[in-house]
Amino acid sequence: MVHGPSAQPHPQPHPHRVRAPGRTVAGSARTGHHPPADRGPRHPRAACAAASGQEARTGLTTRFAHQLVEVLTGARPSGQLMRHTTLDGYGQLAALVRCGTLRRGGAADRPRLGPVHDRSPSPDAVEACVRVDLGRRHHMVAFRLEQRGPAGQWQCTAVEAR
Repeated sequence: MVHGPSAQPHPQPHPHRVRAPGRTVAGSARTGHHPPADRGPRHPRAACAAASGQEARTGLTTRFAHQLVEVLTGARPSGQLMRHTTLDGYGQLAALVRCGTLRRGGAADRPRLGPVHDRSPSPDAVEACVRVDLGRRHHMVAFRLEQRGPAGQWQCTAVEAR
């Protein structure tokens, strides 16, 4: 048994709190806390720019696939995707909606999307496809997104569904 000052364990600082010079562990005396040192930018566009190219494209294709399937099944009006498509792409989308390629059989038939498979043939283009389970039927939806315009906005240039 050890007696004396060395027997007491030294208090360790909290692992998530970093001591800055001139600050206590609790943080600023005025607010009582300070933000973590590793917090990234809070602006949404800055966070998107910070993501790697492949991760950003995969998130983009997944979100667009969900919106596209909602339009093709009639759960969302096609006009909501107008600004995200080129004229040719919107024409193809409107034709698919008119044909009723992914028309639901009933209210209980909710579309279930499989994983979105995408590839990038060039830095400013992404081609993707997704399997859509709609009741007892299975469909495939394929689309191409390209960066267009001075702002580099992603727009759908082609859509197919079977």
